[in-house]
Amino acid sequence: MRWQWSEKSVVAAAIAAVAVLFAIGWATREDRSDSPYLHISGGGFIFNYRNAEAYYGFTAEVARPVENGAILEASFDDPAGGPPIVVRERLTTMTRRYAVRTPPLRGIEAGKPYKVSIKVYDRQGQSLIWQTERSYVSQVGDEVLPEAPLTVGPGYHQPEGLSGEKKSPAH
Repeated sequence: MRWQWSEKSVVAAAIAAVAVLFAIGWATREDRSDSPYLHISGGGFIFNYRNAEAYYGFTAEVARPVENGAILEASFDDPAGGPPIVVRERLTTMTRRYAVRTPPLRGIEAGKPYKVSIKVYDRQGQSLIWQTERSYVSQVGDEVLPEAPLTVGPGYHQPEGLSGEKKSPAH
C-alpha cells in the first residue's frame, strides 16, 4: 500500500513540527528574570590636567527592560572623606547607555579602592528594583593635577598670567 498525502495529514505534520520547534525553543530559552537590569561596561578615574579636574564614574547599558522613568542612583565614595556623593539619573526609552560620574573631586589617593553602589528604583524612587556594587582604583593621586586650569574655554586658551603675558584692556 502506498502512502497518500492528504490535506489533513499535511496540516497534522505541520502542527506537529511547530509543536516540536516550540518545545525546543521553550526548553532552551534564556530566562531574563535572573539577568541584571544594567550591564556596567566601563568605569574608572579620569584626570583632565588641562582643566585641573579629576572625577570617576562608569558607563551602564540597559540589559533588561525597566519601566520608563525608573531612577538610576549611584553613591560614590568621596575621596576627601565626606559623605557619599549621590548622582541620580532617570532612565528613558530614548537611550540604552548612560554615563554616570561624580562632580570634580580632590583627595584621590593612588592604589586606594573607592566603592560605588549602583541602584535602580521605580519611577517614584520608592521601590528598589536592582542593585550592585563596584570599586575603582586610580593609578595616580590627584597631586598630579595643577593648582589652576591650564586652559580656559573650548579653544584651550591659556588663562591670563599663565603664559607670562599681560593682556592690555581694550580701548
